Amino acid sequence: MVLRALSVPLFMMGSWLIHADALAQSFPTKTITIVVPTAAGGANDAMARIIAQGLQVRLGQPVVVDNKAGANGAIASEFVARAPADGHTILFGYIATHGMNPALQKLKYDPIADFEPIGLVASSPILMVANNALPVKNATEFVALSKSKPGVMNYASAGKGTAPHFAAELFKMSTGSDMEHVPYKGSAPAIVDTIGGTTQVMFPSLFTAYPQVKGGKIKALGLAGAKRSPLLPDVPTLAEQGIPNVDIGQWYALFAPAKTPSAVIQRLNKEVNIVLNDKANEKKIEDQGAEVETGTPEQLKTLVQKELVRWRSVVATAKISAD
Repeated sequence: MVLRALSVPLFMMGSWLIHADALAQSFPTKTITIVVPTAAGGANDAMARIIAQGLQVRLGQPVVVDNKAGANGAIASEFVARAPADGHTILFGYIATHGMNPALQKLKYDPIADFEPIGLVASSPILMVANNALPVKNATEFVALSKSKPGVMNYASAGKGTAPHFAAELFKMSTGSDMEHVPYKGSAPAIVDTIGGTTQVMFPSLFTAYPQVKGGKIKALGLAGAKRSPLLPDVPTLAEQGIPNVDIGQWYALFAPAKTPSAVIQRLNKEVNIVLNDKANEKKIEDQGAEVETGTPEQLKTLVQKELVRWRSVVATAKISAD
C-alpha cells in the first residue's frame, strides 16, 4: 500500500519534468514582443532593443519592441498583465512600474500578483542636473540658492511616481530645499525644458542624462549613488557633499504575465542573461551610463518586494500625492 502511494506522485513528477523540459525547448513558437512603457528613444527603449536583437538570434524567432508609453508605465504594465501567459509578451519594467508608481497610487495591476519576474537587466544611478545658466556648481550651492529664493526654483520630472520625481522629493526631505514639481510626460521633454531654462533642475538616470552632460547642454551637480561614476569621475556623490539618504538607482528588469510556465521563465532568464553578458552588449549599455545586472527570477521578486516597502514609506513620510 505504501509503495503504491509513493509511486503515483513520483510518476507524476517525472512526467511533469519531461513536459516542462519539452516546453522550454519548444519555446518560442512565434514572435516575442517586448513591451516598453516609455516612448522610443529613451533609456528603456535602447536597452530593450539591445535585448531584442540578441534574443532573436538565440531563439530563432522574431523579437520586436512595442512602445506603449503613458500613465507612468501603467498602460504597458496593465497590457502585459492581461496578455496570454505563454512568454511571448513580456514587459520591460523598471523602478517606476514595479516600485514607485504602485507605492504612490492604486493601479489596475498588482506588481507582485500579476507578473512572473524574469530577471534584472541593468541599473543606473540618479544624476542631479541643472540648467547651465543657474549660478551653482554643485548640489550644496543649489540648496543654498533655493532657500534664498523661495518659490522660484522648479524641478522637472518624467511624471508623478517616476524615479526623477521621488529622487527630487527625497532631496527636498534631506536638504530642506525649496523647489516646486513640474511633471512631464517622459524624461525627454523634461530634460529639454531643463536645458532651456523653463525648469532649473532635474534628477534623471545617468543613462538618460549622460549624453546631454557630455555634450555640454546641461551640467551635473551630484550623483545620487554610493560611488562616483567612471563616466563622470569629477562629479561628486550627494553623500560626499554632505547630503545623506538620497541613494537611488534606476533599475530595469523583464517581467512576464502571471502563471507563465516556470520552464518558459527559466528559459527566458537564461537567454537574456547570455545576451546581457555578451561583452559587446555590455559595453553598449555601459557607454550610456548603466551597468548590466543579471540574476534569477527569485532575486528580482525579492527586489520588487523591498522596493514597494521602501517607496510606500517615502510616500507616507513626504506626503507625496498622485493628484
